[in-house]
Amino acid sequence: MTLYIDPPTWPGHGRLWSHLVSDVSFEELHAFAASIGAPARAFERDHYDIPAASYEDAVRAGAREIGSKELVRRLTEAGLRRPKGRPAP
Repeated sequence: MTLYIDPPTWPGHGRLWSHLVSDVSFEELHAFAASIGAPARAFERDHYDIPAASYEDAVRAGAREIGSKELVRRLTEAGLRRPKGRPAP
């Protein structure tokens, strides 16, 4: 199981956020997110939005730290990328 998380640099709602993704399956992503206490509402198309305060928890649980461009590349290569404006399969 390999999950990836980018640095918490994305602003929103008065905080900074990271993106948590899997390059294997959404089932793996959902299971990992639940194990670190991420609510289902944090899932957006192909990733979970993780607040900066929970970043270290995700890393301690096994998420691999990578840059944002690398995260998108891995997600795209896995065929799991769901850009805005495209319906979910």
